[in-house]
Amino acid sequence: MSHKTVLFLLLTGLFFPWLARAQGYGKYAFSFLQEPVTARLAALGTNVAAIDDNDINVAFTNPSLITPEMNNDMSLAYVNYFAGINYGLVQFSHTFNKAGSFLIGIQFMNYGRFDYANISGNRGGTFGAADYALNVGWGRKLSSRFSIGATGKLIYSYYEAYNSYGIAVDVAGTYKSPSQWIFSLIGSNIGLQLKPYVTGTATSPLPFDLSLSLSKKLQHVPFRFILVYDHIEHWNISYFNIVNPPGGINPLTGKPVKQTGFSKFSNQLLRHIIIGGEILIGKHLIVRGAYNYRRRKELSINQRMGTVGFSWGLGLKISHFRFSYSRSTYHRAGSPNFFTLTTSLDDFRK
Repeated sequence: MSHKTVLFLLLTGLFFPWLARAQGYGKYAFSFLQEPVTARLAALGTNVAAIDDNDINVAFTNPSLITPEMNNDMSLAYVNYFAGINYGLVQFSHTFNKAGSFLIGIQFMNYGRFDYANISGNRGGTFGAADYALNVGWGRKLSSRFSIGATGKLIYSYYEAYNSYGIAVDVAGTYKSPSQWIFSLIGSNIGLQLKPYVTGTATSPLPFDLSLSLSKKLQHVPFRFILVYDHIEHWNISYFNIVNPPGGINPLTGKPVKQTGFSKFSNQLLRHIIIGGEILIGKHLIVRGAYNYRRRKELSINQRMGTVGFSWGLGLKISHFRFSYSRSTYHRAGSPNFFTLTTSLDDFRK
């Protein structure tokens, strides 16, 4: 893939977000693509990040961070999700002298087995449902400050006898300032559903997201600050839940309180922002945490807020292996567990 091709994809995805506005927010095909897969990103409460430390798990969703230093790195990720759902990722990175640095990965979400049943409730036989995506990413440094990248995706999905497939691309650009601030602009899941699940019906849009991510590793403190502003392409991403409205419920009338002015503006603004950090304890242990305001507002229950919206995790290096674990509190009903194992084949050769 030439530099001109990647730049064209980058410009198409990042400077024409109006393509996504017509989608009708929240009505997507292949929505599994927007779920965090790796434990590090899940601990940071997001699906994208601008962390330039040669981590294949960060480069999976930010292809501008695919580097030659990841040569022969591989990663396995597994998520124990809700209701018996499991999903994960297998990926490998390799650098070619002339073509550049590449990352290939297979992402899946398995919904388990379901029973066939007739109108009387009599059961007979089972069926399955799953989503898959084959990702091929490419990244290159244009200078010591700026890098670009793109990831192509072939997507396949089946639910019982219904199946669908599509194509998508992620494009990204990263800038590192002289003061070591890192900024990444990422357009995720720019693509099409080529075949709908039901023949003759209209195709659905993909879960496009234009996000700005930044990070800063402090010079004299072992701490990295991470901030993400997602869905730049759409201002109002609030979901109105009549049981748990954004402004709460008036205790006298029992009706939702209508937000106006600064209260409405700040609520909509904060739904775009995810803030997190990493504490580096020596060379082998990292503690991570984050807060996702939008997740807390949409999934918490007023009577029992708990830790909904918060996430945390650990990173541990043992010999040639890097192990990451995290939990993200989506709801009081439970929290998914994220596991990721990363290693480099070159370490074993040495």
